[in-house]
Amino acid sequence: MEPLYQYAWLIPVLPLLGAMVIGIGLISLNKFTNKLRQLNAVFVLSLIGTSMALSFGLLWSQIQGHEAFTYTLEWAAAGDFHLQMGYTVDHLSALMSVIVTTVALLVMIYTDGYMAHDPGYVRFYAYLSIFSSSMLGLVFSPNLVQVYIFWELVGMCSYLLIGFWYDRKAAADACQKAFVTNRVGDFGLLLGMLGLYWATGSFEFDLMGDRLVDLVSTGQISSLLAIVFAVLVFLGPVAKSAQFPLHVWLPDAMEGPTPISALIHAATMVAAGVFLVARMYPVFEPIPEAMNVIAWTGATTAFLGATIALTQNDIKKGLAYSTMSQLGYMVMAMGIGGYTAGLFHLMTHAYFKAMLFLGSGSVIHGMEEVVGHNAVLAQDMRLMGGLRKYMPITATTFLIGTLAICGIPPFAGFWSKDEILGLAFEANPVLWFIGWATAGMTAFYMFRMYFLTFEGEFRGTDQQLQEKLLTAAGQAPEEGHHGSKPHESPLTMTFPLMALAVPSVLIGLLGVPWGNRFEAFVFSPNEAAEAAEHGFELTEFLIMGGNSVGIALIGITIASLMYLQQRIDPARLAEKFPVLYQLSLNKWYFDDIYNNVFVMGTRRLARQILEVDYRVVDGAVNLTGIATLLSGEGLKYIENGRVQFYALIVFGAVLGFVIFFSVA
Repeated sequence: MEPLYQYAWLIPVLPLLGAMVIGIGLISLNKFTNKLRQLNAVFVLSLIGTSMALSFGLLWSQIQGHEAFTYTLEWAAAGDFHLQMGYTVDHLSALMSVIVTTVALLVMIYTDGYMAHDPGYVRFYAYLSIFSSSMLGLVFSPNLVQVYIFWELVGMCSYLLIGFWYDRKAAADACQKAFVTNRVGDFGLLLGMLGLYWATGSFEFDLMGDRLVDLVSTGQISSLLAIVFAVLVFLGPVAKSAQFPLHVWLPDAMEGPTPISALIHAATMVAAGVFLVARMYPVFEPIPEAMNVIAWTGATTAFLGATIALTQNDIKKGLAYSTMSQLGYMVMAMGIGGYTAGLFHLMTHAYFKAMLFLGSGSVIHGMEEVVGHNAVLAQDMRLMGGLRKYMPITATTFLIGTLAICGIPPFAGFWSKDEILGLAFEANPVLWFIGWATAGMTAFYMFRMYFLTFEGEFRGTDQQLQEKLLTAAGQAPEEGHHGSKPHESPLTMTFPLMALAVPSVLIGLLGVPWGNRFEAFVFSPNEAAEAAEHGFELTEFLIMGGNSVGIALIGITIASLMYLQQRIDPARLAEKFPVLYQLSLNKWYFDDIYNNVFVMGTRRLARQILEVDYRVVDGAVNLTGIATLLSGEGLKYIENGRVQFYALIVFGAVLGFVIFFSVA
C-alpha cells in the first residue's frame, strides 16, 4: 500500500475545512469576512488545489496497477448490526475525484470574474466548497449508507446554489422544484437500500450483489422482489441525473449562477446518478429486467432531451436539455452492459459540457454590458449573433465544445459516443437507432446555438425585439442606457475555458478502439473478457463511426442552412409542423401535466383534508368544549355551599337508585 492512500481522506475534508472557516467567519464577523473577498477565494482555491493534487496521485497509482484500498471503522453497532464508515480508493473513486476536483478548481477560478460584483461573492465560495466536499465524500464512500448520507448533502448544496439569488422568485421556485423532485427519487433509493439490506444483510456493494444472486438462485427470495429492489435503487439516479420522468427540475435549475450550472448540473452532481449505477453494478448486472429498465430509461431521456433542445431560445436551458440528453446516453450505456463506455462518456462530457456552460456564462457576462442584468434578455439567443468578433476566445472554445458534443473526430465526444452507439447496435438495434437519431438532433441544436450566438449580425441593440421579449415574459420594458457592443470576459473567466478546451480535444484519445487505455484501466470482469475476445475490427469501426459522423454532419448542414446561410426559414417550418413545434417548445407539456396532476391535485386534496379537519376534527373538539361549558354553567347553580342541600341531593340520588333497581 502506498502512503498516499492513508491520506486520501484529506481529499473531501480539505474543501469542508474551507467551507467551515468561511461559514464561521460569515456568521461571527460578517462585514469583515466579506471585505476579504479575494483572500477567501485564494484560501478555498488552495484547498481544492491540494485535493486535486492528491486525486491525481491516487489516479496515477491506480493506473500503475495498485490494488484497491479500503479503510473503515465501526460507526454504529447494535446486536448483529454493524455499520462501517470510511473511504475506498479504486479505479472508479480515483477517476471521479480527478474529474470533480479539476472541474471544481476551474469553476472556482471562473467564479472570481463572474461573481466579482455580487454581494454574495464570499458566501458563494463557501457553498461551492461544501458542495465539492460532499461530492468527494460520495465518491470515496465504501458502502451504500455512506453514499446515501453524502447523496443527501449534495442535494442540499444543490438547493442552496440553485436558490443562491433567493430574492428572485424564479430562483426560489426552481430550488424548491429541484428539492421536491429529488425527494421522490431519494425515497425510492432509501426503500431499495433498506430492501436490499433486509434481503442480503449488507450495505457493501459487492456483497449485496453476490448474496442477492445466491438468494434468487436458491429460491429464498423471488426474482420479482430482486427486480423491485433494483428498480427502487435506480430511482435515486433517475432523479439525480435528471432522467425521464424526473427530469423536469434540471432546466429550471439554470436560475442559479452559471458557475454552478457548469459544476453541479453538467460535470459532477448530475453525473452522481451514473456513478451510483456504476457502484451498484454488482446488483444491477445479474438482473436483466433491471438492466432493461435502465437502458430504456436512458434512451428515452436522450431522445426526449434532444427533441426539447431543438427549439430552446435560452442558451443555458438549451445546454441543460443537452446535458439531460447526454446523461441519457450514459445511463443507456450502463443498461446495455457498457460499463466502461458509460464512464468514458461521463469523463469526456464532464469537460466539454463544463466548458460549454462556462462559455454561455461568458456570453451572458458580455451581453449584460448591452442589455443589462436581466436574464430574459441576456440569455436569449435571439438577441445575440455576431459575438465571435467581440469575444474570440469564448467563441473558439464554445466551437470546440460544440464539435466535441456533436461527435466530430478527433474531438473527445466522438470516441465516447461512438463506443456507446457500437455497443447499443450489438445489444438492441432499436436502442442504437434512438441513439443515432439523437446524435443527429444533437448536432443540429448545438450548431443552431453556435450560429445564433456567434455568427451573423449582432441583434442585442434591437430595442423592438427587446421590448417584444420582455412583454412575452410579462415584464415591463427597461429604461436606461447600456453599452452598444459586448466585450470579451476577463482572464479569470477565459483561462478556465482555454484549460477545459484541452481535454475536450485530447482526452478522447485515451479510448481509441485500437488501443483503448481507458478500458484497460476501468473495466468490469465480463467486459475485460469480451474485449479480449472481440478485439478491434477496422471495418466495423468505419461503418459505425461513419454512421454517427454522417448523421452529425447532416444535422450541422441543416442548422447551417437555417441559421447561418438562412436558406430555410425556421418560422415556415414551425408553421408547417405546428404540432411538433409546439410539442418541443412546450417541453412535451411535462411541466403542465405535473403541475395539474401533482401540484394542483395535491392542493385540491389538501383543501379537502382541511375541510375534514375544520368540520369533523375541529367540530368534535368544539362540541366537547361547548358541552363542557354548558354543563359547567348548569352545575354552578347547584353548588351553593350548603351542606343540607348536598345531603338532599345525595338522598335523592340514593332513593332514585333504590326505586330503579326495585322496579327492575
